[in-house]
Amino acid sequence: MNEYILYDLADGVATITLNRPQVMNALDAGMIVRLRELCEQAEHDDNARVIMLRGAGPAFLAGGDVAAFHANLPRMPAMVAELAGELHRAILALRRAFKPVVASVHGAVAGAGMSLMAAADMVIAADDTRFSMAYSRIGTSPDGGSTFFLPQLLGYQRAMELMLLSETVEADTLRSMGLINRVVPAAELESKTRDLIARLADGPTRAYGETKALANQAFGRVLAEQLDAEAQAFARCAATRDFAEGVTAFVEKRSPHFRGE
Repeated sequence: MNEYILYDLADGVATITLNRPQVMNALDAGMIVRLRELCEQAEHDDNARVIMLRGAGPAFLAGGDVAAFHANLPRMPAMVAELAGELHRAILALRRAFKPVVASVHGAVAGAGMSLMAAADMVIAADDTRFSMAYSRIGTSPDGGSTFFLPQLLGYQRAMELMLLSETVEADTLRSMGLINRVVPAAELESKTRDLIARLADGPTRAYGETKALANQAFGRVLAEQLDAEAQAFARCAATRDFAEGVTAFVEKRSPHFRGE
Protein backbone atom coordinates (compact mmCIF):
# COMPACT_ATOMS: atom_id res chain seq x y z
CA MET A 1 0.00 0.00 0.00
CA ASN A 2 2.80 2.43 0.83
CA GLU A 3 4.01 2.13 -2.77
CA TYR A 4 0.82 3.85 -3.92
CA ILE A 5 2.38 7.14 -2.81
CA LEU A 6 6.13 7.70 -3.08
CA TYR A 7 8.47 10.13 -1.34
CA ASP A 8 11.81 11.21 -2.76
CA LEU A 9 14.27 13.87 -1.62
CA ALA A 10 16.95 15.12 -3.98
CA ASP A 11 18.66 18.49 -4.48
CA GLY A 12 16.47 20.14 -1.86
CA VAL A 13 13.23 18.97 -3.49
CA ALA A 14 10.79 16.68 -1.67
CA THR A 15 8.69 14.97 -4.34
CA ILE A 16 5.40 13.32 -3.40
CA THR A 17 4.20 11.09 -6.24
CA LEU A 18 0.70 9.62 -6.37
CA ASN A 19 1.42 6.16 -7.74
CA ARG A 20 -1.75 4.24 -8.44
CA PRO A 21 -1.90 4.83 -12.20
CA GLN A 22 -4.27 1.94 -12.97
CA VAL A 23 -7.12 4.00 -11.45
CA MET A 24 -5.71 7.44 -12.31
CA ASN A 25 -4.38 7.71 -8.74
CA ALA A 26 -7.85 7.74 -7.19
CA LEU A 27 -7.53 7.94 -3.42
CA ASP A 28 -8.61 5.06 -1.23
CA ALA A 29 -8.40 4.91 2.57
CA GLY A 30 -4.80 3.72 2.76
CA MET A 31 -3.61 6.32 0.26
CA ILE A 32 -5.24 9.15 2.16
CA VAL A 33 -3.50 8.14 5.39
CA ARG A 34 -0.17 7.80 3.58
CA LEU A 35 -0.64 11.15 1.85
CA ARG A 36 -1.11 12.78 5.23
CA GLU A 37 2.02 11.09 6.57
CA LEU A 38 4.17 12.20 3.64
CA CYS A 39 2.85 15.76 3.57
CA GLU A 40 3.71 16.08 7.25
CA GLN A 41 7.11 14.50 6.59
CA ALA A 42 7.83 17.01 3.83
CA GLU A 43 6.64 19.87 6.02
CA HIS A 44 9.19 19.00 8.72
CA ASP A 45 12.02 17.80 6.47
CA ASP A 46 14.78 20.36 7.04
CA ASN A 47 16.55 19.20 3.88
CA ALA A 48 13.52 19.95 1.71
CA ARG A 49 13.48 23.48 0.35
CA VAL A 50 10.60 22.87 -2.06
CA ILE A 51 7.75 20.34 -2.10
CA MET A 52 6.50 18.98 -5.43
CA LEU A 53 3.22 17.12 -5.92
CA ARG A 54 2.81 14.97 -9.03
CA GLY A 55 0.96 11.94 -10.33
CA ALA A 56 2.35 8.86 -12.06
CA GLY A 57 0.73 7.48 -15.20
CA PRO A 58 -2.05 9.12 -17.20
CA ALA A 59 -3.37 11.53 -14.55
CA PHE A 60 -2.49 13.72 -11.59
CA LEU A 61 -5.41 12.69 -9.38
CA ALA A 62 -8.91 11.76 -10.49
CA GLY A 63 -10.44 12.18 -7.02
CA GLY A 64 -11.64 9.64 -4.49
CA ASP A 65 -12.04 5.94 -5.26
CA VAL A 66 -15.74 5.89 -6.12
CA ALA A 67 -15.73 2.10 -6.46
CA ALA A 68 -14.60 1.90 -2.84
CA PHE A 69 -17.37 4.35 -1.90
CA HIS A 70 -19.92 2.07 -3.54
CA ALA A 71 -18.56 -1.04 -1.85
CA ASN A 72 -18.86 0.63 1.55
CA LEU A 73 -22.12 2.60 1.23
CA PRO A 74 -23.51 1.66 4.68
CA ARG A 75 -20.23 2.69 6.34
CA MET A 76 -19.58 5.83 4.30
CA PRO A 77 -20.72 8.45 6.85
CA ALA A 78 -18.33 7.06 9.48
CA MET A 79 -15.54 6.52 6.93
CA VAL A 80 -15.84 10.08 5.65
CA ALA A 81 -15.66 11.47 9.16
CA GLU A 82 -12.38 9.63 9.70
CA LEU A 83 -10.75 9.94 6.29
CA ALA A 84 -11.67 13.57 5.70
CA GLY A 85 -9.72 14.36 8.86
CA GLU A 86 -6.67 12.62 7.40
CA LEU A 87 -6.98 14.43 4.07
CA HIS A 88 -7.45 17.74 5.80
CA ARG A 89 -4.34 17.21 7.91
CA ALA A 90 -2.43 16.70 4.66
CA ILE A 91 -3.82 19.97 3.26
CA LEU A 92 -2.93 21.83 6.46
CA ALA A 93 0.62 20.46 6.38
CA LEU A 94 1.11 21.75 2.84
CA ARG A 95 -0.17 25.20 3.78
CA ARG A 96 1.86 25.35 6.99
CA ALA A 97 5.07 24.17 5.32
CA PHE A 98 7.65 26.96 5.50
CA LYS A 99 8.62 26.32 1.87
CA PRO A 100 6.97 26.56 -1.55
CA VAL A 101 4.65 23.78 -2.70
CA VAL A 102 4.34 23.22 -6.46
CA ALA A 103 1.73 20.98 -8.10
CA SER A 104 2.69 19.62 -11.52
CA VAL A 105 -0.53 18.32 -13.07
CA HIS A 106 -1.55 16.47 -16.20
CA GLY A 107 -4.26 14.22 -17.59
CA ALA A 108 -7.26 14.30 -15.28
CA VAL A 109 -7.60 16.48 -12.19
CA ALA A 110 -10.91 15.92 -10.44
CA GLY A 111 -12.52 16.00 -7.01
CA ALA A 112 -9.83 15.73 -4.35
CA GLY A 113 -7.30 16.33 -7.11
CA MET A 114 -8.67 19.85 -7.49
CA SER A 115 -8.52 20.34 -3.73
CA LEU A 116 -4.93 19.13 -3.48
CA MET A 117 -3.92 21.30 -6.43
CA ALA A 118 -5.60 24.36 -4.95
CA ALA A 119 -3.63 23.88 -1.73
CA ALA A 120 -0.34 24.28 -3.60
CA ASP A 121 1.41 27.64 -3.81
CA MET A 122 2.01 27.35 -7.54
CA VAL A 123 0.53 25.13 -10.25
CA ILE A 124 2.05 24.17 -13.59
CA ALA A 125 -0.19 22.20 -15.95
CA ALA A 126 0.09 20.33 -19.22
CA ASP A 127 -2.00 22.02 -21.88
CA ASP A 128 -4.20 18.97 -22.43
CA THR A 129 -5.15 18.55 -18.77
CA ARG A 130 -8.87 18.38 -18.01
CA PHE A 131 -10.29 19.57 -14.70
CA SER A 132 -13.57 19.00 -12.87
CA MET A 133 -14.74 19.47 -9.32
CA ALA A 134 -16.85 16.30 -9.80
CA TYR A 135 -18.29 16.22 -6.27
CA SER A 136 -21.82 17.22 -7.29
CA ARG A 137 -21.85 14.39 -9.84
CA ILE A 138 -21.92 11.86 -7.00
CA GLY A 139 -24.26 13.90 -4.82
CA THR A 140 -21.85 15.33 -2.29
CA SER A 141 -20.25 18.62 -1.31
CA PRO A 142 -16.50 19.26 -1.70
CA ASP A 143 -13.78 18.57 0.83
CA GLY A 144 -10.04 19.12 0.98
CA GLY A 145 -10.38 22.88 1.37
CA SER A 146 -12.00 23.59 -2.01
CA THR A 147 -14.77 25.68 -0.50
CA PHE A 148 -12.09 27.79 1.23
CA PHE A 149 -9.53 28.15 -1.55
CA LEU A 150 -11.67 28.50 -4.66
CA PRO A 151 -13.80 31.50 -3.60
CA GLN A 152 -10.59 33.29 -2.56
CA LEU A 153 -8.73 32.45 -5.76
CA LEU A 154 -11.56 32.77 -8.28
CA GLY A 155 -14.29 34.87 -6.66
CA TYR A 156 -17.55 33.54 -5.27
CA GLN A 157 -19.60 33.10 -8.44
CA ARG A 158 -16.87 31.46 -10.52
CA ALA A 159 -16.09 29.10 -7.65
CA MET A 160 -19.77 28.22 -7.29
CA GLU A 161 -20.04 27.52 -11.02
CA LEU A 162 -17.20 25.00 -10.81
CA MET A 163 -18.53 23.39 -7.65
CA LEU A 164 -22.23 23.22 -8.54
CA LEU A 165 -22.00 22.22 -12.21
CA SER A 166 -18.87 20.03 -12.08
CA GLU A 167 -18.26 20.71 -15.75
CA THR A 168 -15.00 19.72 -17.41
CA VAL A 169 -12.70 22.74 -17.81
CA GLU A 170 -9.53 23.13 -19.85
CA ALA A 171 -6.17 24.27 -18.51
CA ASP A 172 -6.15 27.60 -20.36
CA THR A 173 -9.56 28.42 -18.90
CA LEU A 174 -8.40 27.81 -15.34
CA ARG A 175 -5.27 29.83 -16.00
CA SER A 176 -7.36 32.78 -17.15
CA MET A 177 -9.49 32.39 -14.02
CA GLY A 178 -6.41 32.46 -11.79
CA LEU A 179 -6.17 28.89 -10.49
CA ILE A 180 -3.14 27.86 -12.56
CA ASN A 181 0.15 29.74 -12.92
CA ARG A 182 1.61 28.18 -16.06
CA VAL A 183 0.29 26.04 -18.90
CA VAL A 184 2.91 24.27 -20.99
CA PRO A 185 2.88 21.72 -23.84
CA ALA A 186 2.29 18.25 -22.45
CA ALA A 187 5.59 16.99 -23.85
CA GLU A 188 7.43 19.73 -21.94
CA LEU A 189 5.70 19.40 -18.57
CA GLU A 190 8.51 17.44 -16.93
CA SER A 191 11.30 19.74 -18.13
CA LYS A 192 9.39 22.96 -17.41
CA THR A 193 8.48 21.65 -13.95
CA ARG A 194 12.12 20.78 -13.31
CA ASP A 195 13.18 24.31 -14.31
CA LEU A 196 10.61 25.92 -12.02
CA ILE A 197 11.43 23.65 -9.10
CA ALA A 198 15.18 24.23 -9.50
CA ARG A 199 14.65 27.98 -9.54
CA LEU A 200 12.67 27.84 -6.31
CA ALA A 201 15.09 25.41 -4.63
CA ASP A 202 17.99 27.75 -5.48
CA GLY A 203 16.16 30.78 -4.14
CA PRO A 204 15.98 32.44 -0.71
CA THR A 205 13.73 29.75 0.70
CA ARG A 206 13.48 31.24 4.20
CA ALA A 207 12.21 34.44 2.62
CA TYR A 208 9.80 32.33 0.57
CA GLY A 209 8.55 30.79 3.79
CA GLU A 210 7.97 34.18 5.40
CA THR A 211 6.15 35.35 2.25
CA LYS A 212 3.93 32.26 2.26
CA ALA A 213 3.08 32.67 5.92
CA LEU A 214 2.13 36.31 5.40
CA ALA A 215 -0.06 35.49 2.41
CA ASN A 216 -1.85 32.68 4.27
CA GLN A 217 -2.55 34.85 7.31
CA ALA A 218 -3.67 37.93 5.37
CA PHE A 219 -7.32 36.97 5.01
CA GLY A 220 -7.83 36.79 8.75
CA ARG A 221 -6.19 40.12 9.57
CA VAL A 222 -7.00 43.78 9.32
CA LEU A 223 -4.48 45.92 7.43
CA ALA A 224 -2.69 47.25 10.51
CA GLU A 225 -2.07 43.72 11.79
CA GLN A 226 -0.75 42.62 8.42
CA LEU A 227 1.58 45.60 8.21
CA ASP A 228 3.02 44.73 11.63
CA ALA A 229 3.47 41.11 10.57
CA GLU A 230 5.23 42.22 7.38
CA ALA A 231 7.67 44.36 9.35
CA GLN A 232 8.46 41.48 11.71
CA ALA A 233 8.96 39.04 8.83
CA PHE A 234 11.23 41.48 6.98
CA ALA A 235 13.32 41.89 10.13
CA ARG A 236 13.71 38.12 10.45
CA CYS A 237 14.77 37.91 6.80
CA ALA A 238 17.25 40.74 7.32
CA ALA A 239 19.07 38.60 9.88
CA THR A 240 19.69 35.76 7.40
CA ARG A 241 22.74 34.96 5.32
CA ASP A 242 20.56 34.94 2.22
CA PHE A 243 19.63 38.58 2.78
CA ALA A 244 23.27 39.57 3.19
CA GLU A 245 24.10 37.64 0.01
CA GLY A 246 21.23 39.20 -1.92
CA VAL A 247 22.14 42.75 -0.95
CA THR A 248 25.83 42.16 -1.59
CA ALA A 249 25.16 40.59 -4.99
CA PHE A 250 22.96 43.54 -5.96
CA VAL A 251 25.66 46.05 -5.05
CA GLU A 252 28.30 43.97 -6.81
CA LYS A 253 26.05 43.60 -9.88
CA ARG A 254 26.12 39.80 -9.93
CA SER A 255 23.64 36.97 -9.47
CA PRO A 256 23.07 35.94 -5.84
CA HIS A 257 23.81 32.43 -4.58
CA PHE A 258 21.18 31.64 -1.96
CA ARG A 259 21.48 28.72 0.47
CA GLY A 260 18.26 28.91 2.42
CA GLU A 261 20.11 30.14 5.51
